[in-house]
Amino acid sequence: MREECGIIAAFNVPGAQNIAYYGLTALQHRGQEAAGLAAVLPNGLIHVHKGFGLAHNVIRAEHLQACESDRVLGHVRYARSSENTAVNIQPIVIRSHAGDFAIAHNGSVTNSRELKIELEAAGSIFHSTGDSELLAHLIQRATGSFYDRVVAALPQLDGAFAYAILTPNALYAIRDHNGIRPLSLGKLNGAYLISSESCAFDIIGAEFVRDIAPGEILRISDNGGLESRFYVDEDKCRDRLCAMEYVYFSRPDSDLRGLNVHTARKRTGFALAANDRAELTDGRLRADIVVGVPDSSLSAAQGYAEAAGLPYEMGLIKNKYYGRTFIQPVQSEREKGVKIKLSAVRSVVRGKHILLVDDSIVRGTTSRRIVNLLREVGAASVHLRIGSPQIISPCFYGVDMSTRDELVSVSMDIESLRLYTGADSLKFLPLEQMRAIFGQNLCSACFDRNYPTELYSLGKEL
Repeated sequence: MREECGIIAAFNVPGAQNIAYYGLTALQHRGQEAAGLAAVLPNGLIHVHKGFGLAHNVIRAEHLQACESDRVLGHVRYARSSENTAVNIQPIVIRSHAGDFAIAHNGSVTNSRELKIELEAAGSIFHSTGDSELLAHLIQRATGSFYDRVVAALPQLDGAFAYAILTPNALYAIRDHNGIRPLSLGKLNGAYLISSESCAFDIIGAEFVRDIAPGEILRISDNGGLESRFYVDEDKCRDRLCAMEYVYFSRPDSDLRGLNVHTARKRTGFALAANDRAELTDGRLRADIVVGVPDSSLSAAQGYAEAAGLPYEMGLIKNKYYGRTFIQPVQSEREKGVKIKLSAVRSVVRGKHILLVDDSIVRGTTSRRIVNLLREVGAASVHLRIGSPQIISPCFYGVDMSTRDELVSVSMDIESLRLYTGADSLKFLPLEQMRAIFGQNLCSACFDRNYPTELYSLGKEL
């Protein structure tokens, strides 16, 4: 399972189903194909409602009423096209003689194929292709208390993942020991919540407490207490947050590792402008206005304009009722999506030399179309600046870039890519500058091929 998803959970919070619903709407940018809620009912059973679509379409008033509870787990999902089936929608609920539990995750277990072969040989039967069910099987095969079984199961997993597990009497928050996928702890009226991003806490009026630590299993109990364990020795835990969380995935109002995402992106704009300073000064680079590609590039564009002393203009308008083109599972749909979701503002762009800022180039479809859009409405020139390095290697940790064939920078150097996009000039943010802004401890494998975990059978894609 290779997906970029969102998790929200509330425990011992009256009206938790409403809290989780609003949290999912705040996390909708992380996945738009499916959504679901799992709620512990007064009789101790777990009720689940989930389906394809955006959270507000899937979860209606009658579903919130059916999920009324003070302990609820929610999930929004993005998946590759081959895995976009109903059985993979989360949360999943495990019915067991020892008690029900619900589980949801974000990320990708790199040794999932090897573990599934081993488990199937031992008699396990899988109903989905997801890593949530994989962990459920490992938990069920362990012994001891539920907490002990979770602790025993997790060291068998490798890769990048954040899990949330809901039982009738506890909520578990789990983060991989490399800290590649984010997960945060919040507090509302004395009770605890967890979320993939801190922006969800702001929406529901909760207080951000801290990030779940890499390798941590945090248990929130019936009495409101917190218990923390690590599933590997703490000296083996590393903080290698995915760089793409800052570049693209996370909302600008989220904080990751104490760094606000908008601030981080704005600093990439400062750096891009600094790299262009000499050319801007002597006239080799002519720019009348700075335009950002909505939405994840706007902060970087603002930073560039501020540092370069240029006007920041809204030269592109996004259709707010259309999904993100990168987070769509089929390339043909991405290409249609670029045409539908963006339009150029003719009166702003016509006759202007445009400094266009975008966050990344993955497949190149979006960049090429946007440059063409600006030219079609009369831009005099379009200079493209990218707020991240070239993506030169697949991601196996939950981002939909799992083969080299999908990555345009694998087959094109910068000049070839400039010609392909139609830009008058093209520059990327150097890797060392990105690290200086986001932090040295990052997973930047898609930019430098330095993978923090073993890849197992997935390595054949390299």
